Amino acid sequence: MYIQKLPIILASKSPRRQELLKLMDLDFKVVLKEVDESYPENLLPAEIAVYIAEKKAAAFAEERKDSIVITADTIVAYQKEILGKPEDAHHAAEMLGKLSGTNHQVYTGVSIAYNDKIQSFYDVTEVFFNELTPAQIHYYIQNNNPYDKAGSYGVQDWIGLVAVERMIGSYTNVMGLPTEKLYKALLSF
Repeated sequence: MYIQKLPIILASKSPRRQELLKLMDLDFKVVLKEVDESYPENLLPAEIAVYIAEKKAAAFAEERKDSIVITADTIVAYQKEILGKPEDAHHAAEMLGKLSGTNHQVYTGVSIAYNDKIQSFYDVTEVFFNELTPAQIHYYIQNNNPYDKAGSYGVQDWIGLVAVERMIGSYTNVMGLPTEKLYKALLSF
């Protein structure tokens, strides 16, 4: 059981991350700031996710004096290609077509910051997709919101129920926040 000693700020507009923190019985508020999510080209996928999470945490220097600030970034890596959020329906269909019938990795970088202390970590999950037809991809894009999700999909959505054959690693990591590791990290604050 985690006994919350300090106020928590979740610096994320992701409804999935908010839902996960609620399920963890954490009392938190959401505070948003625009942060440039660019990164150096030479970084590996895990380094990219942590780099962006730390950039987000750096934007909350003032808030970290009174609260624990949690930031995160999730990326999808497919054959050395980083699949971010899609620009439009065509781009989403292109990404989902690449993932169809293959496996890929989902990385989430997390930073927990309080005062001058920043603890960062990442998690990775291997996701195996069944073959998707163009009609299934079109159905998913038309009936769900792939535009705010790395790799154009949410594992908790329709596509996760019908296309994800199996995973090696954390399910909540694929949702955008590895709650198991987050819980352990919060114990040190």
